Amino acid sequence: MIRSVFAARFALAAGLVALSAPAFAHTGHATDGAVAGFVHPLLGLDHVLAMLAAGVFAARKGGAAHVAVPGAFMAAMLLGGALAVVGPAIPAVETGIALSVALLGLAIVWAERIDARWGAFAAGIFGLFHGAAHGAELADATAFAPYAIGFLAATGALHAAGIALARMAASLNAALPRQAGAAIFAAGAVLLAVA
Repeated sequence: MIRSVFAARFALAAGLVALSAPAFAHTGHATDGAVAGFVHPLLGLDHVLAMLAAGVFAARKGGAAHVAVPGAFMAAMLLGGALAVVGPAIPAVETGIALSVALLGLAIVWAERIDARWGAFAAGIFGLFHGAAHGAELADATAFAPYAIGFLAATGALHAAGIALARMAASLNAALPRQAGAAIFAAGAVLLAVA
């Protein structure tokens, strides 16, 4: 009973927050240095959910996925950020980010059916869109290196938090990570609807 109430409240909260600020991270805030790079992923629910979800998926897969999924996401995110700074532009970035939230949520739900290598590949594709969004906010291309260090550090921390949360949730009830995945999928569907 308590677990189902928790899952319902989590889904409701995720949906309401997704409705309130689907692209909050992309508001033109300062982009000077590593601190700005670190803060940028934390200011958008779309980024936070996708990065946490990648960690939860990695935890559900276990083994090498703990490194492969976050590593692929972050490597592609770095590439996406660089492409946004020097070109060519990646199309449909906001749609790609919203889709990443929805599909990573589904990946958590169906983790047993998804090969970890495919999960890492998909995480890499999603990371490309997130990196493009970060890079597009950078006003001065010469400041890319510290800015990228910042957004990679925040992303790594969110991935690690997702892994830790998935482990804690699974220790309480094995179904909780799947329920969280369903809630993340629902938030992603809302983000897609408004992207």
